[in-house]
Amino acid sequence: MYKHSDRVDMELLGSHKTRATKVSIWALTGPVLVIAEKPKAARKIAEALSHKLITRKYGKIPYFEIRSSPLVVYVASTAGHLYTLHTELKGYPVFEYKWVPAHVVEEEKKYTRQYLELLSKLARECKYYVNACDYDIEGSVIGYLVIKFHGDENRAFRAKFSSLVHDELKKSFESLAPLDYDMVESGLCRHELDWIWGINVSRALMSAIYQATGKKVILSAGRVQTPTLKYVADREIERGLFTPLPQYTIKVKLKKAGIDFTAEFTENPVPEADRASRIKSSVLREKHLVVSDYTVERREISPLPPFNLSDLQYEASRILGFSPMKTQKIAEELYLEALISYPRTNSQKLPPSLNYREILHKLSDIYKYGALVSQLLRETKGILRPVEGEKEDPAHPAIYPTGNTPRNLTRDQWALYDLIVRRFIAVFAPKAVISYTRATLVAPLTSYRFTCSGITVEYPGWLAYYPFHAPSSKTIPHLTRGERVEILSVIVRESYTKPPPKLKKVDILKWMESVEVGTEATRAPIIEKLFERKYLENTKSGVKITDLGLGVVEVITGFFPELTSVDLTRAFEKLVNEVKTGVKKREHVIEEAKSVLKRLMEGFNKHISDIGVLLSSRLGIVDNYPKCSVPGCRREIYVNTLCRYHYEAYKKLREAYNEWSRRKNTSYEEYLRKLKEMNSTGALIRDVIEHFELKALREKQ
Repeated sequence: MYKHSDRVDMELLGSHKTRATKVSIWALTGPVLVIAEKPKAARKIAEALSHKLITRKYGKIPYFEIRSSPLVVYVASTAGHLYTLHTELKGYPVFEYKWVPAHVVEEEKKYTRQYLELLSKLARECKYYVNACDYDIEGSVIGYLVIKFHGDENRAFRAKFSSLVHDELKKSFESLAPLDYDMVESGLCRHELDWIWGINVSRALMSAIYQATGKKVILSAGRVQTPTLKYVADREIERGLFTPLPQYTIKVKLKKAGIDFTAEFTENPVPEADRASRIKSSVLREKHLVVSDYTVERREISPLPPFNLSDLQYEASRILGFSPMKTQKIAEELYLEALISYPRTNSQKLPPSLNYREILHKLSDIYKYGALVSQLLRETKGILRPVEGEKEDPAHPAIYPTGNTPRNLTRDQWALYDLIVRRFIAVFAPKAVISYTRATLVAPLTSYRFTCSGITVEYPGWLAYYPFHAPSSKTIPHLTRGERVEILSVIVRESYTKPPPKLKKVDILKWMESVEVGTEATRAPIIEKLFERKYLENTKSGVKITDLGLGVVEVITGFFPELTSVDLTRAFEKLVNEVKTGVKKREHVIEEAKSVLKRLMEGFNKHISDIGVLLSSRLGIVDNYPKCSVPGCRREIYVNTLCRYHYEAYKKLREAYNEWSRRKNTSYEEYLRKLKEMNSTGALIRDVIEHFELKALREKQ
């Protein structure tokens, strides 16, 4: 701790944008305001800084006072973003805006008024300011805007920490850095980009509807939101147009030493029914297969790396059935309880300075993990070297448990916490050893080949701690090359090709990450926004796009193609990162976005009437236009009394019959009736069968 004689004056430290000196909070010479992002974080920070804190209230909002003579420290909280971008101008395009208190312009943010009033009051009483919001782009912007409008940037510092554990918080406040202007500028740039893009395209869409109907309807579009919506639309259309085709799998049931086992034909699936039948007859005549190859391979499988946010969201979806947003929300709750480190990270690496043994020792005191930790220390002989992944994050390490004892967690909080703890323990564990057995058997006369395989966990290693990737055991008898194996039967099963799987929220998240749109923190909320806007719906089988969502995609693809383009979105993501590294100026990136939008708006306005009618029809606002002949479809006629999508389904249905009849001798009517009964048949195809093709056949009879 600094002594009074060590206290410094800010004027000696140089410009607030250039100084590199780190300072202890206890070395400052006047009242200090510490700005936390959430009330729970404020309390944790205050408790870490002093045991003799005074809890005060402003209305219903608590804040904390610490007196360490002659220094006074106030710790108060924001409630997330207290400022938002706003314009007084109507219409579009609009490029004049400013930051204003969120409670002034957003009804749902009224509750933030007292938070801002408290911070403003305390800021006037203080000489120094510390942004102690979450150490990420959003936290940097939240704290910076409070200091900018109510404090003094020249007397401001940044606290950096990755967990709310007392020791880490103390170290952070004993080594305060200058404000992180790289992250602030990047964050401001991202907010401005999203705002000008969203407000202009959204107002254009709403204006089109108003001109067509005189009705005001809330719609939205966004720089990341819209490419994501188009991805879902493309998948849903692909599924809707899917026509299953027959196919045949051939298996041979074999017997050795009283053990029955099964081998599969290497060319599975066979497309044609006749060929599958011929193969069955040929193999049955042979009565035996001859072993041509038999291998046993032992593989060492390394532990998975520690969680970053995306990996945690994937695993929580797969194992617990949580949506990405639910996982993110619960992880943030665990962080605020100081049970895990900061979750919004891309890193798969643990900090070398972390005391692994101490955390494991604390975890062993939690009844669920005592035996696991003891087993780990025995297996590793106390040598703790974590497996790490390739991904890094300059702000935060991978997610890890702090070792603090959980109290009063909900079932869902416990489930996610358990996943994080087990993954953390497993990264120190030995490799798993898995044995893979594979045999190839040949029919001597026809040379048809069949394969079978087995899998056995010989040594569980890390799978004992994180069992969610353990394979199911399957055994086959030991075989010898040249050995003849008796054929019991040959089985031919008819199946049908499958459509691409229905998307789940986590699949959308994976796609966003794979094409590099959005950030760890924003992807899940953007997905939820698409549901809030009624563009997407959740069903038992997965995500479904609505007619409105499809209409918005059609309009934007037709008149704002750049907005649905991943390339453009990714290009601006790159520019935002270049702002962060100082390669680009925020103002230059914003001007580039404005020029793109101005050009797009000019093209949009030329077709605003048609756009208004299309969107209004999808919303069910207008009804006086020729609609698709499929009952319940509100889309306009494209060809032959069918909308664009049902007409495409009609063409695919006709084309697929040629391939279907080649594989299996079936009349067109039988083909239609079979497809209508199958769950895997695309919804658009089924519509055309039921309301168009079968109807036409009935009328002919």
